Amino acid sequence: MTSYPVAALAAALLVLVSGTASAGSGDAREMVCAPVDQDLALERFETWNDALQTGDAARVTELYAEDAVLLPTVSRVPRTNHAEIQNYFEHFLESRPYGTIDSRNVRLGCNQLTDVGIYTFRMTVDGETEEVQARYTFAYEHRDGQWRIAHHHSSKMPAD
Repeated sequence: MTSYPVAALAAALLVLVSGTASAGSGDAREMVCAPVDQDLALERFETWNDALQTGDAARVTELYAEDAVLLPTVSRVPRTNHAEIQNYFEHFLESRPYGTIDSRNVRLGCNQLTDVGIYTFRMTVDGETEEVQARYTFAYEHRDGQWRIAHHHSSKMPAD
């Protein structure tokens, strides 16, 4: 029976589990997980909502990963890059939306955070204030030292 050093077996297992091997090098890079907890979901939503309050679509868009997917509340067009996401927010921000979380379910992972729930937007449409309740999903990923929105889905709550 062949004997393998424990460190080599651990590195091989890390490669199999996380897919973090350098191409062709045979060496595994250590996967480091950013700190994540329930409070981070609240913090990330508040950062996003605060960006909405600036009325600056570019500032909101900066919170999304370059390859993020946005399935927006008031558009049928999926947005799959920063230019498309910014275009959506340029129009959405005209209604001066302010969001509040009604309920949420948070899942934590290594460099991943998923926040799923129901939120309500207070918006101004045609000079009138209205509230729109919607279902949402924010999937965040920790990339290059920053938490970014990798996927955001929002859909109006259907009538009963």
